[in-house]
Amino acid sequence: MTENRAQEWSTWRTIVAFGFVSLLADMVYEGMRSISGPFLGTLGASALVVGIVTGAGEAMALLLRLGTGPWADRSGRHWHLTVVGYSLTAVCVPLLALAPAVGTAGVAVAAALILSERAGKAIRSPAKSALLARVASRGSLGKAFGVHKALDQVGAFAGPLVVAGVAAATGVLWPGFAVLAVPGALSLLVLAQLARKVPALTAPEEPPADLPDQAPRSGLSAALGIDLPPRFHLFAGASALATAGLMTFGVISYRFVEEGVVPLAASPLVYALAMLTAAAAALATGVLFDRWGARVLYVVPVLVAAVPALAFADRLPLVLVGVALWGVATGVLDSTVKAQVAAVVPSYRRATGYGVFAAVQGIGALIGGVAAGALVTGHLGALIGVVASAQVVAIALLARSGLTT
Repeated sequence: MTENRAQEWSTWRTIVAFGFVSLLADMVYEGMRSISGPFLGTLGASALVVGIVTGAGEAMALLLRLGTGPWADRSGRHWHLTVVGYSLTAVCVPLLALAPAVGTAGVAVAAALILSERAGKAIRSPAKSALLARVASRGSLGKAFGVHKALDQVGAFAGPLVVAGVAAATGVLWPGFAVLAVPGALSLLVLAQLARKVPALTAPEEPPADLPDQAPRSGLSAALGIDLPPRFHLFAGASALATAGLMTFGVISYRFVEEGVVPLAASPLVYALAMLTAAAAALATGVLFDRWGARVLYVVPVLVAAVPALAFADRLPLVLVGVALWGVATGVLDSTVKAQVAAVVPSYRRATGYGVFAAVQGIGALIGGVAAGALVTGHLGALIGVVASAQVVAIALLARSGLTT
């Protein structure tokens, strides 16, 4: 027993290992996302279809967590759900390489695979975040999620570069998806090592003996997180408005390619820029979260409000600045906000909390994707105004949620 315990990985080694899993998986699905808009366009999809597919994909990745989060808490199968979710990503993205070969059905096949990959994200994310929060000490939640996200974004930076290199070498987009099978397989191998070296991760967490009587244990009330603190729900609403304002990179890239601002083959490079800024933002705000508290998150709506006017401009420098700000806001929304959720939600309800939080964000993602797809062509001024107004409301909700700790 002593020998086995000595072989177990330390807390920070475990956090870094989780980061490497995400790094490899992000190479896969962020490589895909970097060209999903233009790729759908080459298959015959319109701007509205791109907005619907990418927006619905992000919504699925978030809304389905409303069920997978409580499922993880009730069953204690956090580890199994994590593995299944990563496996879907590793399989679905490489299969996108087959979409051009099926002719007129290519858009439907590509859309189905994109949505299936996003479902995998929904299956694993609440369980994985709960496992990560279990590993991290309460005093370093921000740093733990920041380090994890920074490693995650290294993969998000590298994946688009790989896809861009393959696209430049071949002149088409589909071979890049096939190449992404390699990091997908490696991510599953690292997960297997985690199971071996950190057996505590695979053991279900028992709820405390003094579980409050009012805490719902099953059914719709549990799935909706009725018992979770009011400040959590206010915070989730603010984050949903920020997510809606950010839209999806599929819509952003579709427009700058259609407008001739960025060449098709360079789209992954622009996305890589966004992922690089996301990594830096996640790490910086994670450290600041542990030092200053959740008030650092007030910066997110401000950033989001500036994105549309810049990212949809007709000059390359402005577009690059807009995409960089999009990356910063995205990085914070997918890292430091999770530390705040862990700080306000009881440990035995964290997967549920992450599921509810993501579901509310998913509603914002769907609305934002459809609205951006419909307004970006010919109604850009209206889109900028709608996004700015939503961020004013987001700031008000953050204030009501008491973002001080």
